[in-house]
Amino acid sequence: MQYRKDRHGDNLSILGYGCMRFSRKGGGVDIEKTEQELLAAFRAGVNYFDTAYIYPGSESALGEILERNGIRDEVRIATKLPQFLVRNLASLDKYFDEELSRLRTDRIDYYLMHHITDIAQWERLKSLGVVEWIAGKKASGAIRNIGFSYHGNTDNFLKVLADYDWDFCQIQYNYLDETTQAGVTGLKAAAARGIPVVIMEPLRGGKLVNKLPDEAKKLIAGHPRGWTPADWGLRWLWDQPEVTVVLSGMNSLSMVEENVGIASDASVSSFTDEDRAILQRIVDIIRAKEKVGCTGCRYCMPCPKGMDIPGIFSSYNTMFTESKLSGRAQYFQAVALAAQPSFASQCIQCGKCEQHCPQTIPIREKIQEAERALLPWPLKPFIKLCRKFLLRKK
Repeated sequence: MQYRKDRHGDNLSILGYGCMRFSRKGGGVDIEKTEQELLAAFRAGVNYFDTAYIYPGSESALGEILERNGIRDEVRIATKLPQFLVRNLASLDKYFDEELSRLRTDRIDYYLMHHITDIAQWERLKSLGVVEWIAGKKASGAIRNIGFSYHGNTDNFLKVLADYDWDFCQIQYNYLDETTQAGVTGLKAAAARGIPVVIMEPLRGGKLVNKLPDEAKKLIAGHPRGWTPADWGLRWLWDQPEVTVVLSGMNSLSMVEENVGIASDASVSSFTDEDRAILQRIVDIIRAKEKVGCTGCRYCMPCPKGMDIPGIFSSYNTMFTESKLSGRAQYFQAVALAAQPSFASQCIQCGKCEQHCPQTIPIREKIQEAERALLPWPLKPFIKLCRKFLLRKK
């Protein structure tokens, strides 16, 4: 494993463990499976583990695994304040203390203001006394480093970045999002201030690995580099010295092994002009096919009416990046034929989902567009019959 320095000279593994996508079993985190994967990463040198208050069961699972294996002091925990739920100064302690309890620890190594999208959110927190609160927690050692995770435009990122003496920040960044959200401009601005940058969605929720168009897959498979799709995405990030940690939501041992292998070999400035040209061709192929820029982060969830918004969008994009049959098959299995279906007709146009979407997708409009493509009228009677059959079987 390779390491890069944080702002205070501490070593952080360049591969971080993203805990949002822990495998699930029986309505909760699959602890046994997750423990095997997490320990495999730890033994390979991964020392940065990222979770959040709103990731169901994630903080508790991480705390349990670290405590049971006696490795809390050997790793760095990053978690996040749900700033969008904070209403007063007292609630800061409420959420923070709950997180300490879940994580079975007395300190958070890297604490983030979660899901900042504009300077107004940070200004609101300041008006509640968050700056003084942070100072107190850092003085006591309960918080070691303070940062923010960001999902907004570049201009607002630069404003938030400049408004406080941050220890680190976290941005969505990959070769498909080089010029969106904070983007490369934000990455370099943070580095210029000496602020380490943690990368989330490096492979766009797996889209840049498992959901590439066939044309892009063939391009990669035939390239003399011999790299996998994950290689291309992760190496592109670690090629940039401004990147400190790249998070990966690893939920299989094979994924841990592959990513650890790449992290052990990748280096700064190893990409050639030809490599960049290949990635640009892949970007062009993807852009020409996908319909909705959804990463599957699920910040739009839960929907008040039970719709699986990311599931619908994933199926819709699959129709165009793979095939109509694949997209509709995915939709039938995951959405239309689920015990609790989530048809677009259930939408009440409340707009709650759009308030939390990091990609600023016009969800209400796109969800209707997606269903028209996924479920044309000739298929509706078929779905109805299938549902009756499935319900009767249950």
